[in-house]
Amino acid sequence: MMHPDRTPKILAGMMAIVAFSGCTTSTVQDVRRGDTGIGDGEAIVIMGKSYHLGNETESKYIQCVEDAIAQGREGLRVIPRKEFVDSLFPWFEPRTAPAETKNLAKLMTRPGVAEKIAEQNIRYIVWLAGDTEKVAGGGSMSCAAGPGGGGCFGFAWWQKDADYDASVWDLNGLESAGTVSTDVSGKSFMPALVIPLPFIARTQAKACHTLADQLHSFITDEETI
Repeated sequence: MMHPDRTPKILAGMMAIVAFSGCTTSTVQDVRRGDTGIGDGEAIVIMGKSYHLGNETESKYIQCVEDAIAQGREGLRVIPRKEFVDSLFPWFEPRTAPAETKNLAKLMTRPGVAEKIAEQNIRYIVWLAGDTEKVAGGGSMSCAAGPGGGGCFGFAWWQKDADYDASVWDLNGLESAGTVSTDVSGKSFMPALVIPLPFIARTQAKACHTLADQLHSFITDEETI
């Protein structure tokens, strides 16, 4: 049984560790292959490229990037991916969507494709690929209940990495404008002295907003600070 005089000191030590934890670090970069810019009324579509890479790009992550890049006074016009896919059925279904920009010219010759894209005034298709996964973890925790009550004791931690790439296709020239990528690492902790206290690093959320900000700057051809 833990001595009552030691409990506040141990808890203070855990809190000191956590004060420097539950945080994220991120890197972002882009590779430009062509000039970009977007006119009034022009739109973008954000798609998941998971079926080309064998990984499932999370739907909630795509939705987050859609929302983040569209919000605010300077937000871009975003066509929801389901609306876009339905309007061009079946050409952007997983089995038929173009895997490379060299296939765009051929796709545009399909009946109704160029007309539907022009009708929606779509300038860019952004293909997202990547995932968020747990890469490390440690510590231990035990919980018990008894006649006088119960509780949990211990300390656990885990690290998640969110790694995403965005390929930007310019439909004006039917070519790749370049790529934007972000890599966010977050470490979460859960100390417990009777009651577990989780300190969670919002790794995927950070990756979403970091990528959305960089994509906005890349497409509008504005310098990031």
